[in-house]
Amino acid sequence: MTRRKLPVVHDRREAPAARWMRRECLDLEFENGEQRTYTRLLTHGLGAVIVVPLLDDETVLLAREYACGLHHYELGLPKGRMEAGETAEETANREMKEEIGYGARDLREINAFSLAPAYMSHVTHIVLARDLYPEKLVGDEPETIDVVQWSLHDLRTLAEREDCTEGRTIAALYYARDYLNDENRHD
Repeated sequence: MTRRKLPVVHDRREAPAARWMRRECLDLEFENGEQRTYTRLLTHGLGAVIVVPLLDDETVLLAREYACGLHHYELGLPKGRMEAGETAEETANREMKEEIGYGARDLREINAFSLAPAYMSHVTHIVLARDLYPEKLVGDEPETIDVVQWSLHDLRTLAEREDCTEGRTIAALYYARDYLNDENRHD
């Protein structure tokens, strides 16, 4: 695969705000001489985590909570924004305690992915959480979140449900399942 040279950035400026988001315009020149202005969302914060909390190598804990965008209750993984000074693992442990009432003694970042790399710089870190123990922290959720156990061997059924539609949850679960399978093959 041929590696392309990154476009030259001639100018970078903040675009007028669009309601709740900040945008940045980049005036770019590509290797072939073409010039374009690209607009991207300016993310604030340090990124986010999505946590795959495992009761055992086959059972994941999911959270059922209200999803305002679709106006329904969504089944998904605990997730949240990283705070200043926190590692991905520390954020994952905090979010689990706030959302599902568990902490973990074994936390490992296994991958990271972007949501929309064409116009966002936001990255979500996938953290695998094992050796769980009960511990609850007060979070910003307005109601108690239901915790649901699900088998990693039945992800297709989960992804076909009307109440499990978030791409980050589905991608993180499939990635974690394959990660665990590879880990078990090497033991």
